[in-house]
Amino acid sequence: MRSSDSQGGTAADAGAQYLTFALGEEVFAMDIRTVREIIQVGPMTTVPLMPAFVRGVINLRGAVVPVIDLQARFGRAVARLTKKTCIVIFDAVRDNERIELGLLVDAVSEVIDIPDRQIEPPPAFGGPVRRDFIRGMGKVAERFVIILEPDKALDVDEMAQLCESSQQRLAA
Repeated sequence: MRSSDSQGGTAADAGAQYLTFALGEEVFAMDIRTVREIIQVGPMTTVPLMPAFVRGVINLRGAVVPVIDLQARFGRAVARLTKKTCIVIFDAVRDNERIELGLLVDAVSEVIDIPDRQIEPPPAFGGPVRRDFIRGMGKVAERFVIILEPDKALDVDEMAQLCESSQQRLAA
């Protein structure tokens, strides 16, 4: 027996809402439930000896929040800041503790619904991003939206190890 929602859909039609944003010409999405807020780019404090993907830290209502340049995290050149560049503040988890991180993105687009039946697995080869960083490919109209797997793409432990490696290389 299938359960129905108030709009006549079934549980098989379930999906989630995603915040979409641009990185260059590509459209990415992340589950809106992990997003806390979207802010304009403001003053950032650069932290010495960090890899290129750590653009710095910001003061968010008294809290120190690291800002991750998503372009650089994906192995590309660091992002250019424009009038549309935003920081998406989201919740990451490390050692069962919630940590706020900022993601530097070229532009935020909109919040969209993507039903589960419209999400395909990540491509087996040749994608713009490491395959384990992708939860799936959402079909939206005539295009695909790359849905991020934040636990992998923004794994705090992996990024911390990369920061330590960067520091050790620079110190040697």
